[in-house]
Amino acid sequence: MEDIFTNRRSIRRFQDRPIDPNTLSEVLEAARMAPSWGNLQCWELVIVQAAADKKKLAELLSAKNPASKCMESAPVVIAVCGNPLKSGYYKEQQVTRYQHWFMYDLGLISENICLKACALGLGSVIVGSFDHKAAEELLHIPAGCELVSLLPVGYPDHAPAPPKRRALSDFVHYDRYTAS
Repeated sequence: MEDIFTNRRSIRRFQDRPIDPNTLSEVLEAARMAPSWGNLQCWELVIVQAAADKKKLAELLSAKNPASKCMESAPVVIAVCGNPLKSGYYKEQQVTRYQHWFMYDLGLISENICLKACALGLGSVIVGSFDHKAAEELLHIPAGCELVSLLPVGYPDHAPAPPKRRALSDFVHYDRYTAS
């Protein structure tokens, strides 16, 4: 099996090719298995396939967002949403240091989606710079649930070179944090 950790890329150009429903189900099953705080699974996913809705989402991206074109051309856009009061809370009291622990959980489910997509020969990109309120209205996201990111998914139409990565010695510390 290919190493999905080194081969996964942010893909912003897709082939004009639909995703087989069974393949999409495999991606969603991988999402379902993501870990979450207290196993509360605070997430909700909206699978956007209608061309008109993908076009409207593309129009909501920030100016010059490089994902604008792929938002329309991807056969599927997964809207990643979550309940911010379901993760990191116990009996309606925040018990984690960070108020928005649901962002961590949504990052975990997003990573599962991206890695499984890569393993199945699909590409994806996580998009976070857009008019969230307008997108929530378009997708009928209910109160108490927040749309955090959009993930266009499809068959890659290009193979970007790997980006430069920091050396392990630049960020891994043993026993204590030591400044370089």
